[in-house]
Amino acid sequence: MNFNQNLYLYSFLANFGWLKKSYTAKIMLVAFLGTHVPLLTLLLSFVISNSYSFGMAARVIIIALLATLAGTAVTLYALNHLLKPVILTSGALQNYLNTKTLPKLPTEFADEAGTLMADTSQTLHKLDELIHQITNYDDLTGLPNRDLFRDRLHQILSQPENNQRLVAVFLLSIDDFTGMSHGLDHQTTNLLLRAVAKRLLDCTAQTDVLAYLKGDEFALARMDIHSLESVIKLSQVLLSNLSKPFSVEGNLIHITVSIGITLNNLTDPNSVAQLLQQAHIALYQAKQQGRSQYQFYSPEINAQLQERLTLENELHGALERGEMLVYYQPLIDLHSGQVIAMEALIRWQHPTLGLVSPVKFIPIAEANGAIVPIGEWVLRTACAQTRAWQLAGFTPIRISVNLSSRQFEQPYLVEIVNQILEETGLQASSLELEVTKSFLMADIDRSVKTLKQLRELGICLALDDFGTGYSSLNYLKRFPVNMLKIDKSFVQDVMSNPDSAAVTNAIIALAKSLRLKITAEGVETQEQLEYLKMRGCDEGQGFYFSRPVPADIIAPMLQKSSQQMEISTR
Repeated sequence: MNFNQNLYLYSFLANFGWLKKSYTAKIMLVAFLGTHVPLLTLLLSFVISNSYSFGMAARVIIIALLATLAGTAVTLYALNHLLKPVILTSGALQNYLNTKTLPKLPTEFADEAGTLMADTSQTLHKLDELIHQITNYDDLTGLPNRDLFRDRLHQILSQPENNQRLVAVFLLSIDDFTGMSHGLDHQTTNLLLRAVAKRLLDCTAQTDVLAYLKGDEFALARMDIHSLESVIKLSQVLLSNLSKPFSVEGNLIHITVSIGITLNNLTDPNSVAQLLQQAHIALYQAKQQGRSQYQFYSPEINAQLQERLTLENELHGALERGEMLVYYQPLIDLHSGQVIAMEALIRWQHPTLGLVSPVKFIPIAEANGAIVPIGEWVLRTACAQTRAWQLAGFTPIRISVNLSSRQFEQPYLVEIVNQILEETGLQASSLELEVTKSFLMADIDRSVKTLKQLRELGICLALDDFGTGYSSLNYLKRFPVNMLKIDKSFVQDVMSNPDSAAVTNAIIALAKSLRLKITAEGVETQEQLEYLKMRGCDEGQGFYFSRPVPADIIAPMLQKSSQQMEISTR
Protein backbone atom coordinates (compact mmCIF):
# COMPACT_ATOMS: atom_id res chain seq x y z
CA MET A 1 0.00 0.00 0.00
CA ASN A 2 1.27 3.44 -0.98
CA PHE A 3 0.52 5.62 2.06
CA ASN A 4 1.69 8.81 0.32
CA GLN A 5 -1.19 8.57 -2.18
CA ASN A 6 -3.69 8.49 0.69
CA LEU A 7 -2.16 11.65 2.15
CA TYR A 8 -2.58 13.90 -0.90
CA LEU A 9 -5.20 16.17 0.73
CA TYR A 10 -3.23 16.29 4.00
CA SER A 11 -0.04 17.08 2.08
CA PHE A 12 -1.79 19.76 0.00
CA LEU A 13 -3.13 21.56 3.07
CA ALA A 14 0.26 21.35 4.76
CA ASN A 15 1.66 23.65 2.07
CA PHE A 16 -0.21 26.61 3.56
CA GLY A 17 1.76 28.31 6.34
CA TRP A 18 -1.12 28.85 8.75
CA LEU A 19 -2.19 25.19 8.44
CA LYS A 20 1.26 23.53 8.74
CA LYS A 21 1.36 23.09 12.52
CA SER A 22 -2.30 22.49 13.33
CA TYR A 23 -4.09 19.29 12.43
CA THR A 24 -7.23 20.69 14.09
CA ALA A 25 -7.16 23.74 11.77
CA LYS A 26 -7.08 21.45 8.75
CA ILE A 27 -10.14 19.53 9.98
CA MET A 28 -12.02 22.75 10.80
CA LEU A 29 -11.31 24.26 7.41
CA VAL A 30 -12.56 21.20 5.57
CA ALA A 31 -15.65 21.01 7.81
CA PHE A 32 -16.37 24.71 7.29
CA LEU A 33 -16.04 24.51 3.54
CA GLY A 34 -17.97 21.25 3.40
CA THR A 35 -20.99 22.78 5.17
CA HIS A 36 -20.95 26.23 3.57
CA VAL A 37 -20.32 25.61 -0.14
CA PRO A 38 -23.64 23.77 -0.71
CA LEU A 39 -25.53 26.32 1.36
CA LEU A 40 -23.98 29.34 -0.39
CA THR A 41 -24.77 27.74 -3.75
CA LEU A 42 -28.42 27.31 -2.74
CA LEU A 43 -28.66 30.87 -1.50
CA LEU A 44 -27.12 32.26 -4.66
CA SER A 45 -29.61 30.30 -6.74
CA PHE A 46 -32.42 31.61 -4.57
CA VAL A 47 -31.27 35.23 -4.90
CA ILE A 48 -30.90 35.30 -8.65
CA SER A 49 -34.33 33.81 -9.24
CA ASN A 50 -37.20 36.31 -9.64
CA SER A 51 -39.81 34.25 -7.88
CA TYR A 52 -39.59 36.17 -4.57
CA SER A 53 -39.55 39.79 -3.60
CA PHE A 54 -36.34 41.42 -2.40
CA GLY A 55 -37.59 41.61 1.20
CA MET A 56 -38.55 37.97 1.24
CA ALA A 57 -35.19 36.97 -0.25
CA ALA A 58 -33.25 39.08 2.26
CA ARG A 59 -35.17 37.59 5.19
CA VAL A 60 -34.60 34.03 3.97
CA ILE A 61 -30.85 34.70 3.46
CA ILE A 62 -30.43 36.18 6.96
CA ILE A 63 -32.27 33.28 8.61
CA ALA A 64 -30.29 30.75 6.60
CA LEU A 65 -26.98 32.44 7.44
CA LEU A 66 -27.76 32.55 11.16
CA ALA A 67 -28.85 28.93 11.18
CA THR A 68 -25.78 27.95 9.22
CA LEU A 69 -23.44 29.81 11.57
CA ALA A 70 -25.07 28.20 14.59
CA GLY A 71 -24.92 24.73 13.04
CA THR A 72 -21.33 25.28 11.96
CA ALA A 73 -20.30 26.36 15.46
CA VAL A 74 -21.90 23.27 16.99
CA THR A 75 -20.31 21.05 14.32
CA LEU A 76 -16.85 22.55 14.79
CA TYR A 77 -17.16 22.28 18.56
CA ALA A 78 -18.13 18.61 18.29
CA LEU A 79 -15.35 17.90 15.77
CA ASN A 80 -12.79 19.58 18.02
CA HIS A 81 -13.73 17.26 20.88
CA LEU A 82 -13.85 14.23 18.63
CA LEU A 83 -10.25 15.05 17.66
CA LYS A 84 -9.16 14.90 21.31
CA PRO A 85 -7.97 11.22 21.09
CA VAL A 86 -5.56 12.17 18.30
CA ILE A 87 -4.45 15.32 20.12
CA LEU A 88 -3.94 13.47 23.42
CA THR A 89 -1.99 10.69 21.69
CA SER A 90 0.26 13.22 19.94
CA GLY A 91 0.83 15.11 23.19
CA ALA A 92 1.62 11.89 25.05
CA LEU A 93 4.22 10.90 22.46
CA GLN A 94 5.83 14.33 22.56
CA ASN A 95 5.87 14.37 26.37
CA TYR A 96 7.51 10.91 26.48
CA LEU A 97 10.22 12.04 24.06
CA ASN A 98 10.93 15.13 26.18
CA THR A 99 10.54 13.84 29.74
CA LYS A 100 10.40 10.01 29.47
CA THR A 101 7.08 10.17 31.35
CA LEU A 102 4.73 7.31 30.51
CA PRO A 103 1.24 8.43 29.40
CA LYS A 104 -2.07 7.54 31.04
CA LEU A 105 -4.24 7.17 27.95
CA PRO A 106 -7.66 5.50 28.17
CA THR A 107 -7.88 1.94 26.89
CA GLU A 108 -11.61 1.16 27.14
CA PHE A 109 -12.73 2.42 23.71
CA ALA A 110 -13.08 0.02 20.78
CA ASP A 111 -13.17 2.28 17.69
CA GLU A 112 -10.15 3.39 15.64
CA ALA A 113 -9.36 6.36 17.89
CA GLY A 114 -9.69 4.24 21.03
CA THR A 115 -7.44 1.59 19.51
CA LEU A 116 -4.89 4.30 18.64
CA MET A 117 -4.77 5.50 22.26
CA ALA A 118 -4.63 1.98 23.72
CA ASP A 119 -1.95 0.78 21.28
CA THR A 120 0.13 3.92 21.81
CA SER A 121 0.00 3.49 25.60
CA GLN A 122 0.93 -0.20 25.40
CA THR A 123 3.72 0.45 22.88
CA LEU A 124 5.27 3.21 24.99
CA HIS A 125 5.20 1.02 28.12
CA LYS A 126 6.93 -1.82 26.25
CA LEU A 127 9.40 0.62 24.71
CA ASP A 128 10.17 2.07 28.13
CA GLU A 129 10.78 -1.41 29.55
CA LEU A 130 13.09 -2.20 26.63
CA ILE A 131 15.01 1.06 27.04
CA HIS A 132 15.31 0.40 30.78
CA GLN A 133 16.61 -3.10 30.09
CA ILE A 134 19.13 -1.92 27.49
CA THR A 135 20.25 1.04 29.63
CA ASN A 136 20.56 -0.70 32.98
CA TYR A 137 21.26 -4.37 32.28
CA ASP A 138 24.10 -6.18 30.60
CA ASP A 139 22.99 -7.99 27.48
CA LEU A 140 25.53 -10.81 27.89
CA THR A 141 24.93 -11.86 31.50
CA GLY A 142 21.51 -10.33 32.18
CA LEU A 143 22.90 -8.73 35.35
CA PRO A 144 22.59 -5.04 36.28
CA ASN A 145 25.36 -2.95 34.73
CA ARG A 146 27.69 -0.47 36.41
CA ASP A 147 25.21 2.45 36.22
CA LEU A 148 22.35 0.52 37.78
CA PHE A 149 24.68 -0.90 40.46
CA ARG A 150 25.80 2.60 41.38
CA ASP A 151 22.21 3.89 41.43
CA ARG A 152 20.93 1.08 43.65
CA LEU A 153 23.86 1.35 46.03
CA HIS A 154 23.42 5.12 46.20
CA GLN A 155 19.70 4.72 47.00
CA ILE A 156 20.52 2.28 49.79
CA LEU A 157 23.26 4.40 51.33
CA SER A 158 21.37 7.69 51.03
CA GLN A 159 18.28 6.53 52.94
CA PRO A 160 18.26 8.04 56.48
CA GLU A 161 17.41 4.73 58.10
CA ASN A 162 20.59 3.23 56.61
CA ASN A 163 23.01 5.71 58.20
CA GLN A 164 24.16 3.05 60.65
CA ARG A 165 23.96 0.19 58.15
CA LEU A 166 27.24 -1.55 57.34
CA VAL A 167 27.55 -2.45 53.66
CA ALA A 168 30.32 -4.52 52.04
CA VAL A 169 31.26 -4.07 48.40
CA PHE A 170 33.04 -6.98 46.71
CA LEU A 171 34.84 -6.55 43.40
CA LEU A 172 35.65 -9.85 41.67
CA SER A 173 38.00 -10.37 38.73
CA ILE A 174 38.98 -13.57 36.91
CA ASP A 175 42.71 -14.24 37.27
CA ASP A 176 44.69 -14.01 34.02
CA PHE A 177 41.47 -13.53 32.06
CA THR A 178 43.30 -11.91 29.14
CA GLY A 179 45.69 -14.82 28.72
CA MET A 180 42.91 -17.37 29.15
CA SER A 181 40.60 -15.66 26.64
CA HIS A 182 43.36 -15.78 24.02
CA GLY A 183 43.05 -19.57 24.10
CA LEU A 184 39.25 -19.54 23.81
CA ASP A 185 37.03 -18.39 20.97
CA HIS A 186 34.72 -15.43 21.51
CA GLN A 187 31.57 -17.53 21.93
CA THR A 188 33.16 -19.81 24.53
CA THR A 189 34.41 -16.79 26.48
CA ASN A 190 30.92 -15.30 26.52
CA LEU A 191 29.38 -18.58 27.65
CA LEU A 192 31.96 -18.78 30.44
CA LEU A 193 31.09 -15.28 31.65
CA ARG A 194 27.38 -16.22 31.67
CA ALA A 195 28.18 -19.33 33.69
CA VAL A 196 30.20 -17.26 36.16
CA ALA A 197 27.29 -14.82 36.51
CA LYS A 198 24.86 -17.66 37.17
CA ARG A 199 27.12 -19.19 39.81
CA LEU A 200 27.51 -15.83 41.51
CA LEU A 201 23.73 -15.46 41.58
CA ASP A 202 23.51 -18.80 43.39
CA CYS A 203 25.79 -17.37 46.12
CA THR A 204 23.82 -14.15 46.68
CA ALA A 205 21.07 -13.31 49.13
CA GLN A 206 17.79 -11.67 48.18
CA THR A 207 18.91 -8.26 49.40
CA ASP A 208 22.30 -8.38 47.65
CA VAL A 209 23.03 -6.29 44.58
CA LEU A 210 25.03 -8.19 41.95
CA ALA A 211 26.28 -6.51 38.77
CA TYR A 212 28.53 -7.12 35.78
CA LEU A 213 30.83 -4.14 35.32
CA LYS A 214 33.03 -4.89 32.31
CA GLY A 215 35.44 -7.44 30.88
CA ASP A 216 35.91 -9.98 33.66
CA GLU A 217 34.78 -7.81 36.59
CA PHE A 218 31.70 -8.40 38.73
CA ALA A 219 30.53 -6.34 41.71
CA LEU A 220 28.50 -7.49 44.70
CA ALA A 221 27.05 -5.34 47.46
CA ARG A 222 25.90 -7.10 50.62
CA MET A 223 23.66 -5.27 53.09
CA ASP A 224 23.32 -5.61 56.83
CA ILE A 225 26.83 -6.82 57.59
CA HIS A 226 26.90 -7.88 61.25
CA SER A 227 30.53 -9.00 61.54
CA LEU A 228 33.79 -9.07 59.67
CA GLU A 229 33.74 -12.85 59.91
CA SER A 230 30.60 -12.98 57.75
CA VAL A 231 32.37 -10.96 55.05
CA ILE A 232 35.37 -13.30 55.17
CA LYS A 233 33.08 -16.33 55.02
CA LEU A 234 31.28 -14.98 51.94
CA SER A 235 34.65 -14.30 50.27
CA GLN A 236 35.73 -17.87 50.92
CA VAL A 237 32.42 -19.21 49.58
CA LEU A 238 32.79 -17.15 46.39
CA LEU A 239 36.40 -18.27 45.86
CA SER A 240 35.51 -21.90 46.52
CA ASN A 241 32.46 -22.00 44.24
CA LEU A 242 34.16 -20.25 41.35
CA SER A 243 37.22 -22.50 41.56
CA LYS A 244 35.06 -25.51 40.65
CA PRO A 245 35.29 -26.38 36.92
CA PHE A 246 32.78 -24.90 34.46
CA SER A 247 31.33 -27.11 31.75
CA VAL A 248 31.18 -25.02 28.58
CA GLU A 249 30.23 -26.68 25.29
CA GLY A 250 31.40 -30.04 26.60
CA ASN A 251 34.75 -28.72 27.85
CA LEU A 252 35.81 -28.28 31.49
CA ILE A 253 37.29 -24.85 32.14
CA HIS A 254 39.05 -24.08 35.44
CA ILE A 255 39.32 -20.51 36.67
CA THR A 256 40.23 -18.66 39.83
CA VAL A 257 39.19 -15.18 40.89
CA SER A 258 40.62 -12.44 43.07
CA ILE A 259 38.39 -10.30 45.29
CA GLY A 260 38.80 -6.75 46.56
CA ILE A 261 36.57 -5.81 49.51
CA THR A 262 35.68 -2.50 51.11
CA LEU A 263 33.22 -1.49 53.85
CA ASN A 264 31.38 1.82 54.07
CA ASN A 265 32.50 4.21 56.79
CA LEU A 266 29.66 4.85 59.24
CA THR A 267 31.26 7.92 60.82
CA ASP A 268 32.23 9.52 57.50
CA PRO A 269 29.97 8.02 54.82
CA ASN A 270 31.63 7.09 51.54
CA SER A 271 30.25 7.92 48.15
CA VAL A 272 29.56 5.05 45.75
CA ALA A 273 32.46 6.21 43.58
CA GLN A 274 34.79 6.07 46.61
CA LEU A 275 33.65 2.56 47.52
CA LEU A 276 34.26 1.28 44.00
CA GLN A 277 37.67 2.95 43.88
CA GLN A 278 38.62 1.41 47.21
CA ALA A 279 37.42 -2.02 46.05
CA HIS A 280 39.57 -1.65 42.93
CA ILE A 281 42.61 -0.82 45.05
CA ALA A 282 41.97 -3.86 47.25
CA LEU A 283 41.48 -6.03 44.15
CA TYR A 284 44.81 -4.88 42.78
CA GLN A 285 46.49 -5.82 46.05
CA ALA A 286 44.79 -9.24 46.01
CA LYS A 287 46.08 -9.95 42.51
CA GLN A 288 49.59 -9.00 43.62
CA GLN A 289 49.39 -11.79 46.22
CA GLY A 290 48.67 -14.44 43.59
CA ARG A 291 45.62 -16.36 42.44
CA SER A 292 42.40 -16.98 44.35
CA GLN A 293 43.03 -14.33 47.01
CA TYR A 294 40.85 -11.73 48.74
CA GLN A 295 42.04 -8.45 50.21
CA PHE A 296 40.36 -5.75 52.30
CA TYR A 297 40.89 -2.09 51.48
CA SER A 298 42.94 -0.06 53.91
CA PRO A 299 44.54 3.41 53.79
CA GLU A 300 47.94 1.69 53.94
CA ILE A 301 47.17 -0.21 50.73
CA ASN A 302 46.05 3.04 49.11
CA ALA A 303 49.30 4.73 50.14
CA GLN A 304 51.31 1.85 48.67
CA LEU A 305 49.37 2.09 45.43
CA GLN A 306 49.87 5.84 45.21
CA GLU A 307 53.59 5.33 45.75
CA ARG A 308 53.63 2.68 43.03
CA LEU A 309 51.79 4.96 40.58
CA THR A 310 54.26 7.77 41.33
CA LEU A 311 57.23 5.47 40.76
CA GLU A 312 55.68 4.11 37.57
CA ASN A 313 55.28 7.61 36.16
CA GLU A 314 58.80 8.60 37.22
CA LEU A 315 60.27 5.38 35.83
CA HIS A 316 59.38 6.45 32.30
CA GLY A 317 62.50 8.07 30.90
CA ALA A 318 64.66 7.37 33.97
CA LEU A 319 67.14 5.42 31.84
CA GLU A 320 67.37 8.23 29.27
CA ARG A 321 67.81 10.81 32.03
CA GLY A 322 70.82 8.91 33.36
CA GLU A 323 69.21 8.07 36.70
CA MET A 324 69.99 4.35 36.51
CA LEU A 325 73.19 3.04 38.09
CA VAL A 326 74.91 -0.33 38.22
CA TYR A 327 76.28 -1.44 41.58
CA TYR A 328 78.50 -4.47 42.01
CA GLN A 329 78.66 -7.07 44.76
CA PRO A 330 81.68 -9.42 44.91
CA LEU A 331 81.44 -13.21 44.93
CA ILE A 332 84.17 -14.81 47.02
CA ASP A 333 85.86 -18.17 46.64
CA LEU A 334 85.15 -19.58 50.10
CA HIS A 335 88.36 -21.62 50.17
CA SER A 336 90.89 -19.06 48.89
CA GLY A 337 89.08 -15.91 50.00
CA GLN A 338 89.72 -14.33 46.58
CA VAL A 339 87.22 -12.24 44.61
CA ILE A 340 86.36 -14.41 41.62
CA ALA A 341 83.21 -12.70 40.30
CA MET A 342 80.94 -9.69 40.56
CA GLU A 343 77.16 -9.56 40.40
CA ALA A 344 75.78 -6.51 38.61
CA LEU A 345 72.78 -5.01 40.41
CA ILE A 346 70.57 -2.19 39.13
CA ARG A 347 69.98 0.90 41.26
CA TRP A 348 67.79 3.96 40.66
CA GLN A 349 69.13 7.30 41.82
CA HIS A 350 65.99 9.45 41.78
CA PRO A 351 66.65 13.22 41.82
CA THR A 352 64.23 13.88 44.69
CA LEU A 353 63.43 10.46 46.21
CA GLY A 354 67.07 9.45 46.45
CA LEU A 355 68.16 5.85 45.99
CA VAL A 356 65.00 3.85 45.24
CA SER A 357 65.06 0.24 46.36
CA PRO A 358 65.01 -2.34 43.53
CA VAL A 359 62.33 -4.17 45.52
CA LYS A 360 60.03 -1.25 44.73
CA PHE A 361 60.79 -0.44 41.11
CA ILE A 362 61.83 -3.79 39.58
CA PRO A 363 58.28 -5.30 39.85
CA ILE A 364 56.92 -2.16 38.18
CA ALA A 365 59.47 -2.40 35.37
CA GLU A 366 58.63 -6.09 34.98
CA ALA A 367 54.92 -5.33 34.75
CA ASN A 368 55.10 -2.51 32.18
CA GLY A 369 57.94 -3.97 30.09
CA ALA A 370 60.51 -1.28 30.95
CA ILE A 371 62.73 -4.04 32.35
CA VAL A 372 63.71 -5.08 28.81
CA PRO A 373 65.63 -1.91 27.84
CA ILE A 374 66.83 -1.49 31.44
CA GLY A 375 68.10 -5.07 31.57
CA GLU A 376 69.87 -4.70 28.23
CA TRP A 377 71.52 -1.49 29.46
CA VAL A 378 72.68 -3.22 32.68
CA LEU A 379 74.15 -6.09 30.65
CA ARG A 380 76.02 -3.73 28.32
CA THR A 381 77.26 -1.55 31.19
CA ALA A 382 78.42 -4.51 33.28
CA CYS A 383 80.25 -6.14 30.33
CA ALA A 384 81.97 -2.86 29.45
CA GLN A 385 83.02 -2.30 33.08
CA THR A 386 84.37 -5.83 33.41
CA ARG A 387 86.39 -5.40 30.23
CA ALA A 388 87.72 -2.09 31.60
CA TRP A 389 88.87 -3.84 34.79
CA GLN A 390 90.62 -6.45 32.68
CA LEU A 391 92.39 -3.78 30.60
CA ALA A 392 93.43 -2.09 33.86
CA GLY A 393 95.43 -5.20 34.69
CA PHE A 394 93.24 -6.67 37.41
CA THR A 395 92.94 -10.42 37.70
CA PRO A 396 90.17 -11.51 35.29
CA ILE A 397 86.83 -12.20 36.97
CA ARG A 398 83.46 -13.14 35.60
CA ILE A 399 80.52 -10.76 35.73
CA SER A 400 77.09 -12.11 36.76
CA VAL A 401 73.98 -10.40 35.37
CA ASN A 402 70.36 -11.25 36.13
CA LEU A 403 67.98 -11.93 33.24
CA SER A 404 64.35 -11.00 33.83
CA SER A 405 61.47 -13.13 32.56
CA ARG A 406 60.60 -10.40 30.03
CA GLN A 407 64.16 -10.44 28.67
CA PHE A 408 64.21 -14.21 28.50
CA GLU A 409 61.02 -14.15 26.41
CA GLN A 410 62.61 -11.88 23.78
CA PRO A 411 62.99 -13.83 20.51
CA TYR A 412 66.40 -12.27 19.78
CA LEU A 413 67.89 -12.64 23.25
CA VAL A 414 70.86 -14.76 22.13
CA GLU A 415 71.66 -12.36 19.28
CA ILE A 416 71.46 -9.35 21.63
CA VAL A 417 73.80 -10.96 24.18
CA ASN A 418 76.29 -11.93 21.47
CA GLN A 419 76.19 -8.41 20.02
CA ILE A 420 76.90 -6.85 23.43
CA LEU A 421 79.87 -9.17 23.93
CA GLU A 422 81.27 -8.15 20.53
CA GLU A 423 80.67 -4.44 21.20
CA THR A 424 82.39 -4.48 24.61
CA GLY A 425 85.17 -6.92 23.68
CA LEU A 426 84.38 -9.17 26.65
CA GLN A 427 84.90 -12.89 26.22
CA ALA A 428 81.78 -15.03 26.65
CA SER A 429 83.52 -17.11 29.32
CA SER A 430 83.70 -13.98 31.52
CA LEU A 431 79.92 -13.54 31.47
CA GLU A 432 77.50 -15.37 33.74
CA LEU A 433 73.75 -14.98 33.24
CA GLU A 434 71.45 -15.69 36.17
CA VAL A 435 68.03 -17.17 35.41
CA THR A 436 65.19 -18.02 37.77
CA LYS A 437 63.50 -21.40 37.52
CA SER A 438 60.02 -19.88 37.91
CA PHE A 439 60.05 -18.31 34.45
CA LEU A 440 61.95 -21.24 32.94
CA MET A 441 59.06 -23.50 33.94
CA ALA A 442 56.57 -21.48 31.86
CA ASP A 443 57.74 -23.19 28.65
CA ILE A 444 60.24 -25.95 29.41
CA ASP A 445 61.16 -26.84 25.83
CA ARG A 446 61.68 -23.24 24.76
CA SER A 447 63.68 -22.49 27.91
CA VAL A 448 66.00 -25.45 27.36
CA LYS A 449 66.54 -24.41 23.73
CA THR A 450 67.43 -20.82 24.69
CA LEU A 451 69.76 -21.94 27.50
CA LYS A 452 71.59 -24.31 25.16
CA GLN A 453 72.09 -21.52 22.63
CA LEU A 454 73.58 -19.29 25.35
CA ARG A 455 75.84 -22.12 26.51
CA GLU A 456 77.02 -22.59 22.93
CA LEU A 457 78.28 -19.01 23.00
CA GLY A 458 80.49 -19.98 25.95
CA ILE A 459 78.43 -18.17 28.58
CA CYS A 460 78.15 -19.52 32.11
CA LEU A 461 74.58 -20.02 33.37
CA ALA A 462 73.47 -19.87 37.01
CA LEU A 463 70.10 -20.98 38.39
CA ASP A 464 69.09 -18.31 40.91
CA ASP A 465 66.98 -18.70 44.08
CA PHE A 466 67.28 -22.47 44.02
CA GLY A 467 65.42 -24.22 46.83
CA THR A 468 62.44 -21.84 46.93
CA GLY A 469 59.05 -22.91 45.66
CA TYR A 470 58.73 -26.15 43.73
CA SER A 471 62.06 -27.59 42.58
CA SER A 472 62.04 -30.69 40.39
CA LEU A 473 65.22 -32.71 39.95
CA ASN A 474 63.91 -33.94 36.61
CA TYR A 475 63.65 -30.38 35.28
CA LEU A 476 66.98 -29.41 36.80
CA LYS A 477 68.69 -32.20 34.85
CA ARG A 478 67.25 -30.78 31.62
CA PHE A 479 68.43 -27.21 32.23
CA PRO A 480 72.03 -26.83 30.93
CA VAL A 481 73.24 -24.65 33.83
CA ASN A 482 76.71 -24.44 35.38
CA MET A 483 75.82 -23.22 38.85
CA LEU A 484 73.14 -23.27 41.53
CA LYS A 485 72.65 -20.31 43.84
CA ILE A 486 71.24 -21.09 47.29
CA ASP A 487 68.59 -18.53 48.18
CA LYS A 488 69.53 -16.21 51.03
CA SER A 489 66.38 -17.14 52.96
CA PHE A 490 68.04 -20.50 53.76
CA VAL A 491 71.52 -19.12 54.36
CA GLN A 492 70.42 -16.42 56.82
CA ASP A 493 69.04 -18.89 59.39
CA VAL A 494 71.12 -21.93 58.50
CA MET A 495 72.60 -21.85 62.02
CA SER A 496 69.27 -21.61 63.84
CA ASN A 497 66.74 -23.45 61.70
CA PRO A 498 67.29 -27.19 61.16
CA ASP A 499 64.99 -27.16 58.13
CA SER A 500 67.02 -24.43 56.41
CA ALA A 501 70.22 -26.30 57.23
CA ALA A 502 68.78 -29.51 55.78
CA VAL A 503 67.73 -27.76 52.55
CA THR A 504 71.14 -26.07 52.25
CA ASN A 505 72.96 -29.37 52.75
CA ALA A 506 70.70 -31.09 50.21
CA ILE A 507 71.28 -28.40 47.58
CA ILE A 508 75.08 -28.58 48.04
CA ALA A 509 75.02 -32.37 47.79
CA LEU A 510 72.76 -32.21 44.73
CA ALA A 511 75.03 -29.70 43.00
CA LYS A 512 78.08 -31.85 43.63
CA SER A 513 76.36 -34.97 42.29
CA LEU A 514 75.47 -33.07 39.11
CA ARG A 515 78.98 -31.56 38.97
CA LEU A 516 77.63 -28.04 39.32
CA LYS A 517 79.22 -25.11 41.14
CA ILE A 518 77.33 -23.80 44.16
CA THR A 519 77.02 -20.21 45.37
CA ALA A 520 75.42 -19.17 48.67
CA GLU A 521 73.65 -15.81 48.74
CA GLY A 522 73.11 -13.67 51.82
CA VAL A 523 76.21 -14.60 53.86
CA GLU A 524 76.28 -12.17 56.77
CA THR A 525 78.24 -13.82 59.62
CA GLN A 526 81.48 -15.70 60.22
CA GLU A 527 79.48 -18.67 61.52
CA GLN A 528 77.50 -18.92 58.28
CA LEU A 529 80.73 -18.70 56.29
CA GLU A 530 82.38 -21.49 58.28
CA TYR A 531 79.30 -23.70 58.00
CA LEU A 532 79.15 -23.29 54.22
CA LYS A 533 82.89 -23.93 53.82
CA MET A 534 82.60 -27.08 55.92
CA ARG A 535 79.72 -28.32 53.77
CA GLY A 536 81.72 -27.80 50.58
CA CYS A 537 80.03 -24.68 49.16
CA ASP A 538 82.20 -23.13 46.42
CA GLU A 539 81.32 -19.44 46.49
CA GLY A 540 79.54 -16.93 48.67
CA GLN A 541 78.25 -13.40 48.50
CA GLY A 542 76.62 -11.18 51.06
CA PHE A 543 77.07 -8.27 53.43
CA TYR A 544 79.77 -10.20 55.31
CA PHE A 545 82.06 -9.63 52.34
CA SER A 546 80.62 -6.41 50.89
CA ARG A 547 77.41 -4.61 50.19
CA PRO A 548 76.62 -3.75 46.56
CA VAL A 549 78.75 -0.67 45.77
CA PRO A 550 79.58 1.56 42.77
CA ALA A 551 82.31 0.53 40.33
CA ASP A 552 84.91 2.99 41.69
CA ILE A 553 84.80 1.27 45.09
CA ILE A 554 85.20 -2.15 43.51
CA ALA A 555 88.57 -1.25 41.91
CA PRO A 556 90.52 -1.26 45.23
CA MET A 557 88.98 -4.64 46.10
CA LEU A 558 90.13 -6.09 42.79
CA GLN A 559 93.59 -4.59 43.23
CA LYS A 560 93.90 -6.07 46.71
CA SER A 561 92.63 -9.44 45.47
CA SER A 562 95.16 -9.39 42.60
CA GLN A 563 98.02 -8.64 45.01
CA GLN A 564 96.97 -11.47 47.33
CA MET A 565 96.83 -13.85 44.39
CA GLU A 566 100.32 -12.82 43.28
CA ILE A 567 101.65 -13.44 46.80
CA SER A 568 99.96 -16.83 47.03
CA THR A 569 101.44 -17.95 43.71
CA ARG A 570 105.07 -16.98 44.52
